Amino acid sequence: MCSPEPINCFPMLMNILSNTFLRLFNSTARFRVWSELFYTAESTELKNYIFYGLFTYLLVLAAGLPPLFAMSNVEDYKVKSTSC
Repeated sequence: MCSPEPINCFPMLMNILSNTFLRLFNSTARFRVWSELFYTAESTELKNYIFYGLFTYLLVLAAGLPPLFAMSNVEDYKVKSTSC
């Protein structure tokens, strides 16, 4: 009923207790618990959207890093700092 991983045990315990209390009060409703972390349907549109979004983010990041290093070198040059 419950695997050795504690992340699965608590939802199962709550499911059993909730359904037991519902049966005690003569209710026809029931709780269902499943242990899939994320929706796992295959969607190529979603995969493409995520891929191109992350690709764009990485391009912007890659374009922003070189000026950061260049500004550091310019500041070192202005104050005439040297490394030993």
